[in-house]
Amino acid sequence: MRSTFEDSKQTGSLELLAKQLVEGFITGLHKSPFHGFSVEFAEHRLYNEGQSTRHIDWKVFARTDRLFTKQYEEETNLRCLIAIDTSSSMYYPQPSLAKIKFSIHAASALAYLLNQQRDAVGLAFFNNRLEELTPIKSSGAHLNKLFTLLENQLRAKPARPQTTDVVSVLHEIAEKIHKRSLVILFSDMFDGSENLDAIFKSLQHLKHNKHEVLLFHVTDHETEMNFSFAERPYEFIDLETEEKIKLKPSEIKTKYEAHLSQLHAELKMKCHQLKLDFIQVNSKTNYIEVLQAYLIKREKMR
Repeated sequence: MRSTFEDSKQTGSLELLAKQLVEGFITGLHKSPFHGFSVEFAEHRLYNEGQSTRHIDWKVFARTDRLFTKQYEEETNLRCLIAIDTSSSMYYPQPSLAKIKFSIHAASALAYLLNQQRDAVGLAFFNNRLEELTPIKSSGAHLNKLFTLLENQLRAKPARPQTTDVVSVLHEIAEKIHKRSLVILFSDMFDGSENLDAIFKSLQHLKHNKHEVLLFHVTDHETEMNFSFAERPYEFIDLETEEKIKLKPSEIKTKYEAHLSQLHAELKMKCHQLKLDFIQVNSKTNYIEVLQAYLIKREKMR
């Protein structure tokens, strides 16, 4: 399924590819550890005396001897905002741009799945400020707008280095969206890596406003996490500040890996303390992991 999205320019639009991925994923649920997940996208409510009997689920009554009415798909059950980091570091590695492509492709599949569940979905793009924040709606016309925005972002290239300010953006999102929403965040979280307390407070703000959070920490594991480079001289360039440094990988590999591992462990621990879902994903990984993580989160929120 991963190759489906990789060939997006040749095979069609994000909307078509998202549909193919989600439908294939739902079909595969019966062969996965998620056997038993509801894929009908409808729920039941206890029948109250005086209600019309038109929508009673008689099959459920036969099994349970209790009266339930069907809650139809038109009803919006969840409000969800998908926020994507579009800072310059998300356009690494070049020329593949794997991190931003992974995030946009995964977001398109999630948006489609949410819409199929008749959940309301919105979209945000951010770097050092909130560049885009759409309403959170469940209509088909709104979903088409989201796909257009995602496709435009997929084709766009930052005109200048863009830094990240996750902290201020999360504070702004916490205040602007409807309370008790699900916020799905795609970011490498390289902003404020030395200031985890500030990130912690911004995540606390989301929780204080009754939001649930699903954080996908997107990195290129081979080079960003493991610093796996051939042993020869390189000129490394910070994509957000354009700062340059020349060195051989072995000169800093051990210290780099230890420092980054500690920062990521602290971020994961803080998310755990706040009961936020923290998912570390490789930009080369399978998109199915994102959909699985979402379904687990969705099930917890029922």
